[in-house]
Amino acid sequence: MPEQYQALYAIIVFLLTYALIMAEKIHRAVVALMGAMLVLFAGVIHFEEAIHHIDWNTIGLLVGMMIIVGITRRSGVFEYVAIWSAKKAKGEPMRILITLAAITAAGSALLDNVTTVLLIVPVTFSITRELNVNPIPFLIAEIMASNIGGTATLIGDPPNIMISGPAGLTFMDFIYNLTPVVIVIFIVTILIMRVIFRISATEEMKEKIMQFDEKQELKDIALMKKSLFVLAVTIVGFGLHGVLHVENSVIALAGATLLLLITGEEPEEVLLTVEWPTIFFFVGLFTLVGSLEVNGVIAAIAEKSIEVTGGDLMKTGFLVLWLSAMASAFVDNIPFVATMIPMITEMGPAGMNVFTNLDPIWWSLALGACLGGNGTLIGAAANVIVAGLADKNGNKITFLGYMKVGFPLMLLSVVMSTVYLYIFHWQ
Repeated sequence: MPEQYQALYAIIVFLLTYALIMAEKIHRAVVALMGAMLVLFAGVIHFEEAIHHIDWNTIGLLVGMMIIVGITRRSGVFEYVAIWSAKKAKGEPMRILITLAAITAAGSALLDNVTTVLLIVPVTFSITRELNVNPIPFLIAEIMASNIGGTATLIGDPPNIMISGPAGLTFMDFIYNLTPVVIVIFIVTILIMRVIFRISATEEMKEKIMQFDEKQELKDIALMKKSLFVLAVTIVGFGLHGVLHVENSVIALAGATLLLLITGEEPEEVLLTVEWPTIFFFVGLFTLVGSLEVNGVIAAIAEKSIEVTGGDLMKTGFLVLWLSAMASAFVDNIPFVATMIPMITEMGPAGMNVFTNLDPIWWSLALGACLGGNGTLIGAAANVIVAGLADKNGNKITFLGYMKVGFPLMLLSVVMSTVYLYIFHWQ
């Protein structure tokens, strides 16, 4: 294909792919792979370039944690936690939803949002099954909480990890500058969800929950101890990955390998628990976005957007925040952030020296990219993981059904971020 048409072709394939994903007539993994094949066969992106643009750290992290969770689930520990939590909440569905959302937000901040939803979603299915209530509101709340919580710290969401190096920002910088506004956004989001979702269970179901003995759900104590030990070691590894200079994917895969080794589980059976459609969806999506990146589409949009601000700090921050949020709702935020970082760096003292302090713009990028992921069902890795697990359990989360809730709440969170940045950073 002539070079001058490659960018246009990549855009058309990308838009058609997303249209088919939104239509939900064909499985999203098939659609994403089909789009990837179209750009590869047309030569818009070469195979080596496609491999380079696939975020193998994300893929490895997903596979490793899915294996750990798959083995751990066999011990019955998730059912134990489910019944214990439901009993503490007196069987009240909305109270349980808020509790699980809070746990998800905290876990996403301290670990990462992908790992957290992999752990919390099986618990959710167990609880909703016992209460005989629709799990979809619980899952939507957990998706929102995972992306909001992940925004709070350096290790919570991949964009923050990517930003920290070039920006020279520390773990405590993220906590000091992002955690306060994230807490407010989470509280407001949960309060609105209490109004949106009207969930109730019969007194008979509540009483049934209170009569359960959670200890009976533990099927294999030895397996549970081994699994929780490896999970704890893996979590500590995530916290120390910067000191160890080892990627999170390597830590997750190492934990999965160790657990397979000490439990003696059959790899063939364990690998069946991995959400392979989700994995291949990401492979296709990374390839598609890579085709836009290698043909200069993402760079052109980012560069032009920054140019129109005329060197005004507040306008630049405002544009970066909203552009990042809108883009991250529909495009994976990792390649977008990767493109924006050199653009922003160029505006600082090391480049054109338009701004002497780039911190407000970095915070704008972090908030927009992370919170924007709540806009659609494909806006962030955690969203896709939850949707895949829901499909597997016979509870389909539709693209438009999620967007009706997620997109307005995402816009509200970005509005709140705008006010926060204006008061504390843009004046």
